[in-house]
Amino acid sequence: MTVNTSRRSFLRGAAAASAVLVVGIRPDGALAAAGNPSMLTPFVQVGADGSVTAIIKHFEMGQGPSTGLTTLIAEEMGLSMDQIGYDFAPSNPQVYNNTLFGPMQGTGGSTAMANSYLQYRQAGAAAREMLLQAAADAWSVDASTLRIEDGIISGPANAAPLGQFVEAAAALDAPAEPRLKDPSEFRLIGNPDVRRLDSAAKGNGTAMFAMDIRRPNQMVAMIARPEQQRATAVSVDASGAEGTKGFISAAILPNKAGVAVFAENTWAAMQARDALSIEWDTSNAETRSSDQIEADIRAALEAEPTYNVNNADVPAVQAAIDGADTVVEETFYFPLLAHAPMEPLNCTIEQTEDGGILLHDGCQIPTIPHGAIAQIFDLPFEKVQIKTVLAGGSFGRRATPSADYQVEAALAFSLTDRSRPVHLVWSREDDLRSGYYRPAFGHKVRVGLDGSGNIVGWEHRVAGQSIMKGTPFESFAVHDGVDHSSIEGTSDSPYQIPGGAFGLTDTEKATSTLWWRAVGHTHTAYVMEVMMDMAATAAGIDPVEFRLAYLSGDGADQTRKAGVLKLVAEKANWGNPAEGRSQGIAVHKSFGSYVAEVVEISGNAEDGIRIEKVTCAVDCGVAVNPDVIKAQMEGGIGYGIGHNMRDKITLTDGVVDQFNFPDYEPLRISDIGEIEVHIVPSAEAPTGVGEPGTPPAAPALANAIAAASDLRVAALPMEDNGVFFA
Repeated sequence: MTVNTSRRSFLRGAAAASAVLVVGIRPDGALAAAGNPSMLTPFVQVGADGSVTAIIKHFEMGQGPSTGLTTLIAEEMGLSMDQIGYDFAPSNPQVYNNTLFGPMQGTGGSTAMANSYLQYRQAGAAAREMLLQAAADAWSVDASTLRIEDGIISGPANAAPLGQFVEAAAALDAPAEPRLKDPSEFRLIGNPDVRRLDSAAKGNGTAMFAMDIRRPNQMVAMIARPEQQRATAVSVDASGAEGTKGFISAAILPNKAGVAVFAENTWAAMQARDALSIEWDTSNAETRSSDQIEADIRAALEAEPTYNVNNADVPAVQAAIDGADTVVEETFYFPLLAHAPMEPLNCTIEQTEDGGILLHDGCQIPTIPHGAIAQIFDLPFEKVQIKTVLAGGSFGRRATPSADYQVEAALAFSLTDRSRPVHLVWSREDDLRSGYYRPAFGHKVRVGLDGSGNIVGWEHRVAGQSIMKGTPFESFAVHDGVDHSSIEGTSDSPYQIPGGAFGLTDTEKATSTLWWRAVGHTHTAYVMEVMMDMAATAAGIDPVEFRLAYLSGDGADQTRKAGVLKLVAEKANWGNPAEGRSQGIAVHKSFGSYVAEVVEISGNAEDGIRIEKVTCAVDCGVAVNPDVIKAQMEGGIGYGIGHNMRDKITLTDGVVDQFNFPDYEPLRISDIGEIEVHIVPSAEAPTGVGEPGTPPAAPALANAIAAASDLRVAALPMEDNGVFFA
């Protein structure tokens, strides 16, 4: 999808412009340019008509990289935002790898800007310098006397649109180290008036989402899946579906994980699927219920942890806590959670004229399905193409290590003669009942305080289901047996906590587990910030001052975390809420960013609570697009609060109980009265904003509830554990 499709015309064969300048980065990291786009997979393309297109290597699910990365190129090239379009990069991990993921192309972990900030600025700067040099050669002047502003190259005696110099620029070598603009020259980066490039298309319905794909003569496929995970299909009787108008056929998938139903449209596929009679083999299926899963996790918390995460002297820490003047302790439990994006999973697969495979998908980590599809059809990697389009949310769901839904589409397609494209569609019920989930976790924490309220020991045990073990990500995410995503935000917290001992125990997986927006920070931040609040209360010290005492020193982590804490306290008028209101605070570092939030509520847990206001302060380094950053903080806050207010995924004999939004209720716009976001000015390298707003939200709410009702919510969701929301 591009904002202005006319800007793509130069890439389309006979319609291509007579000259194209493409600038990108080779696999060895060096800048390169070529006049022929087939010679280089670029970050920026400039047509002879002056059209400029940013090629976005990061998937867009609403978090804003299509605007952010385009802004970087426009800034360096001297363009206004209405003079540049964007398109999504093809699947090519050789060139478009996420350098923070290794040899893999993908979006996640709030890494888009952190990974690509310099790459896209360098590509834009190189294109600028090449165009300026071409103009300087044509005018016989020094290139240093020229500039580009709003797409016009000008100097003391000349001016012309940059398109006039594309052909000459394409013949030049890319500069090895182009000059990046000084922040004092920025017109777009950091400008709060720069708006998202995709808003108009999304508003008028022209934006192309994965669900919108319609290929000629395509058919729809839906999968009948077992109610219990790890069950397999033995046989299928489709006679009951044969009378359904539009039904084509049904067959067991080659991996026996489900039954593919083919139909002319989605409704016919749904109706036919409901009419199938399927025999399932449940001998290896999950049969536990949620109460047993919770009991297993709580039992693990009472035993010695399997892994001593920070190599602490545990007996010494325990002795310090046992001998403390005051001991604060609590056990926490977090249920399974669904991602629940607005657009359920879907993709479209077809065969190309040369016998290859083309996948149309809102593709979050293209490298994984690309390799899986090549293997399924026994094709070389280059014979598989992935066309990435917009996705209506994801929160991590479209990034499964197993490429689950893309593999379903490929296996279903393999059952056909490949003459018709197949559009795989999941229903909302499929998404909630047959998906991947944020795993259930438990924490048990004991904190010892001396007579002055100082922490003398902090013993912290974590138990839950590993996300990374057994996946392609295990090699870099698991070290010495410890899945970092299970404990991130605890032992590596910027808090300088004396006498800390952090342990981890993996428990048996009840479902397919997957990262969820902010991954492990979704539960670790809650525990750390509620425990800090409980310790502050026991010590009789203001919660802000208590936290600041453990953020002393001149370390960058401590300084920046303390900075957002102070800023949010100031902006929220901490300690002085309006009459009838209570406040709670939380601060957390995740994905390189520092976020502090104050939640202000009215009422109390027994009579009904209303969230009146959330004040947020964020330090994410250079704020490329303040408007996008504020929107992501607002969305992250709502996501964190909404799920923890009332949502959970539960199992009965291995079967998911929740069905659709009536029993897995998303946040309502009326749930939060107001959100106010403050961005810390910074010259540090930009870091993530898609996820860091989520972790502090729920603990700040929990701490506000405790201030209003003297109720510490240690098991979630809140509505199941003593809290009533008005």
